[in-house]
Amino acid sequence: MLDFWSDYTIQLVVLGSAMIGALSGALGCFAYLRKQSLVGDVVAHSSLLGIVLAFWFTYLLTGTASKSIGILLTGALVAGLASLFLTDLITSYTRIKPDAGLGIMLAIFFGTGIMLLRFLQRSQPAIPGINGIDDYLFGMAATMTSGDAWLIAIVGVAALVTMTLLWHRLKLFTFDADYASGLGMPIQMLEVVLLALIVIGIVVGLQIVGVVLMIGLLIAPAASARQWTRSMAAMCVTAACIGAASAAAGAVVSATGSGLPTGPVIVLILSAVFAFSLVVAPGRGLLHRRRKVVS
Repeated sequence: MLDFWSDYTIQLVVLGSAMIGALSGALGCFAYLRKQSLVGDVVAHSSLLGIVLAFWFTYLLTGTASKSIGILLTGALVAGLASLFLTDLITSYTRIKPDAGLGIMLAIFFGTGIMLLRFLQRSQPAIPGINGIDDYLFGMAATMTSGDAWLIAIVGVAALVTMTLLWHRLKLFTFDADYASGLGMPIQMLEVVLLALIVIGIVVGLQIVGVVLMIGLLIAPAASARQWTRSMAAMCVTAACIGAASAAAGAVVSATGSGLPTGPVIVLILSAVFAFSLVVAPGRGLLHRRRKVVS
């Protein structure tokens, strides 16, 4: 294993992954409490189509195969938002229920993204760099550059500042939207802002976890933190710490020559943390409940 303290690349990857884990953990609390896990899954899977289209259009327009994280994640952001917009459209004008609409959009966007990716990989003449897009399926933190880390930091700070400034409104909206509406709060605006923050958290995390397992990085830290905390503020801070530590640990394993994709490693670590929390957390843990029943 490479020495973490002397290898700049490993330091960069771990730092970038920790920032992504912290952002996803904090924002995932809102998705968890509002029971929007499926929304996160749809956005993550739909993002693949946006990534592939962004890569392809850039190649057609410039003649160069750019895998700039800014370009690819912009495509992912557009595709993720488009999937939610189309879901809202078909559920508003048909009898299709929201969960069914989300499932339909997930299948359409992800299936189209996979099919287009395979088509471009087999096209002649070969498109340079297209095979590297596969890394976005399961994540590969080792490909992170200093430019990527700076972009992640800027986007992450902007999202967290927005969340902090609107904290009281977002918290009230999360727990009781009707009461918030009665107080005159702009409910529709808050819902759009909250969805946008969640989508940003998902899109930023795609590089290290991938579209298939991104929902794990979004929800697992929140689910684990919920077992240990009683307030939403404490839950968000705890989830951010769990996400950061798990993402950093997974990135170390992936980036130090194991050859394992980052996403599955991080999700396995998060699963272990959740299982531990579910069993031993005071108040909500299974052991504590068993003791209460026995006593």
